[in-house]
Amino acid sequence: MRIGLLTDGGYPYANGESRLWCDRLVRGLPQHEFDLFALSRSADQERQGWVRLPDHVGHVRTAPMWTGADDVRHAGGRRGLTGRLATGLGRSYGRRDRRRFEEAVAALVGAVCAGSGAGPEEGGGHAGTASALFAGGLHGLAELAREKGGLHTALRSETTVRTVESACRAPGTGRTVHSATVPDYLAFTTELERALRPLCLDWYDEDGLGAVDVCHAASGGAAALPGLLAKRFFGVPLLVTEHGVPLRSHYLAAPEAASGAPVRALLANFHRLLASEVYREAALITPGNTHVRRWQERFGADRERVRTVYPGMEADRFRSVGEDDDGGGPGTLVWIGRIEPAKDLIALLHAFAEVRRAEPDARLRIFGAPAEEGEGDAYLTQCRALAAQLFPDEAVDAHAVGDNPVTFEEIGGPEVPDLAEAYAAGGVVVLSSVVEGFPISLVEAMFCARATVSTDVGAVVEVVGGTGLVVPPRNPRALADACVTLLRDPERRARLGAAARARALELFTVEQNLDAFRDIYLDLVGRAPARWPASSEARAKAGPPRPFALPPEAHVLDALPPPPVGATAAVVAGTAPASRVPSWAIGADSACAAGDGHA
Repeated sequence: MRIGLLTDGGYPYANGESRLWCDRLVRGLPQHEFDLFALSRSADQERQGWVRLPDHVGHVRTAPMWTGADDVRHAGGRRGLTGRLATGLGRSYGRRDRRRFEEAVAALVGAVCAGSGAGPEEGGGHAGTASALFAGGLHGLAELAREKGGLHTALRSETTVRTVESACRAPGTGRTVHSATVPDYLAFTTELERALRPLCLDWYDEDGLGAVDVCHAASGGAAALPGLLAKRFFGVPLLVTEHGVPLRSHYLAAPEAASGAPVRALLANFHRLLASEVYREAALITPGNTHVRRWQERFGADRERVRTVYPGMEADRFRSVGEDDDGGGPGTLVWIGRIEPAKDLIALLHAFAEVRRAEPDARLRIFGAPAEEGEGDAYLTQCRALAAQLFPDEAVDAHAVGDNPVTFEEIGGPEVPDLAEAYAAGGVVVLSSVVEGFPISLVEAMFCARATVSTDVGAVVEVVGGTGLVVPPRNPRALADACVTLLRDPERRARLGAAARARALELFTVEQNLDAFRDIYLDLVGRAPARWPASSEARAKAGPPRPFALPPEAHVLDALPPPPVGATAAVVAGTAPASRVPSWAIGADSACAAGDGHA
């Protein structure tokens, strides 16, 4: 089977999002061929290059979304040969094509400006009308870009700006959108061109997305947009996997954006409508947890086509940690993660002050490094200052050196050489986040048979189940009480740790993730209708499609025996893909011809 894996700022780049998950998926299914279609998000990501790809990765096409539109290039093939995209630079539309563009962009922008920002379930018929207008405009622009090129130039034209202005001033738009000014129109037009840039790529041909059996988008949003068009142009089934919620991330980042409120409102409406269209057209949606699934269903995903598949994680690296391994002592609390405000280490330090009043010998070891972007360094400095204020160095007597019960450490030193040793450094692992998606650190702690205390955010309750204690976020008193409870009850701590390891091995391993997608790929191909070649020449050469001519089982065979004496001439001559035809189907043409003669 040939899988088109679609990523946005991720695999195959060395520092991309979901890189580890994509790499495990590709390497874990060597019986399939993977073609990669990747959007890059920064010059630094391009400079760091790709990870080493396995042999069954076929073509790799990339497109930078961070450059100016005139500089967009792609890479194709295993060696990364570069070439300019078929964007029709320097071409202008004729009268008929200009009318097509104006109608399509008016429909799309009109739907975006009329959007209320609420989910489809709250908008009733109005939301359905906006979604239909958005879909019509989006696909109209995609077809124009594929046939004529030059879409990026048209999207940056005065026509688009005037269309945005008219739509914002139309009756029925929200107060925020209606208050937009000329700078807002220009800013939104620029962002719209960037968001729709995947429509201009040269991926939509018989050698690109038209040649794959399944399009698998590793996230929603821009990554799924090429898959949306592949379904429309070639009938390729679209599979969308989301371990987080891009739409939610956009909502959280919007207040911090430099643009004005009207632009933020318009972009929020655009991403909401795009997410709804992707969910509506996807053959199957696989959220990484129930928290993500609720968001997807709120914005239009049909629950009959949603299947939760937990992201697989390597369990072997934590096998050496036993249930009784407490390197730092049973009275030690451990926190592991990126140091940033969303982790709320301030609340954890205040909670630990309460723990020390109840258990004077307790210690807190914080393992992590500041986040590379944002306020990581400043937040780490703030946490160190608070720890020094709450816990001044203590000494046993007048001749001993003072010691602080809170330590900030990094993994990789002589005392803690790897991640497993960090989890083994204490008896209880704590998570104090106020914002969390899928809590990877909790799963790793469960692999290490550690009892956990965590805050009720994101997918924490779903991951922990009944194997740990969960408290409300931003509540240091509740967090402290839960920690003291486990520190004082070693038997309960051991029971919870053993149950946590058993739960993690059952639900969160790489093997269960690979088994799920192996079945999903086969099911999607088995239910997909027969596809005609896109070009008229290819259709004339291939003839009409024959139902069940290529069953789904043929996609998962490794090596087939050479064709027997009764093989068709096309297979023997090498003009037909013999390696993808099962032995029992060889000679079907002659059998059909004989049947026609008897008729």
